[in-house]
Amino acid sequence: MNKVWISVFIAAFFEVLWVMGLKYSDNLWTWIATAIAIFISFYLMIMAGQKLPVGTVYAVFVGLGTVGTLLAEIVLFNEAIQTVKLLLILFLLIGVLGLKLVTPEESGDKGVES
Repeated sequence: MNKVWISVFIAAFFEVLWVMGLKYSDNLWTWIATAIAIFISFYLMIMAGQKLPVGTVYAVFVGLGTVGTLLAEIVLFNEAIQTVKLLLILFLLIGVLGLKLVTPEESGDKGVES
C-alpha cells in the first residue's frame, strides 16, 4: 500500500474524531480540536484525490469513517450492538476494500500537460 492510500486511512481516522467531536464537544478547546480534525481529514482527502480517482477516495474515506464511527460508539460510548447494523457495515467495508483493490495505483504523470 502506498503513501497516498495511507493518507486516506489517516483522513478517515480524523473523520471519526471530528464526527465524535461534533456530538460531544462542550467547550472551546474541544471545539478547536474538532476543527483541527476537520481540517486534517479534508486536507488529506483532497491531497489523495489529486493522485487517485476522486470518487474512489471519497467512497473509501466515507466508508471507513462510517465503520470507525460505529465501532467507536460501541467501544467508547457503550452503544447497543445490533447484528443487522454490523452486517450492513460489513458489506460496506467489503465494498470499500473492493474499491481500493480495483483502483490503479497513482500515476506519476497524471495531470502533467504534454
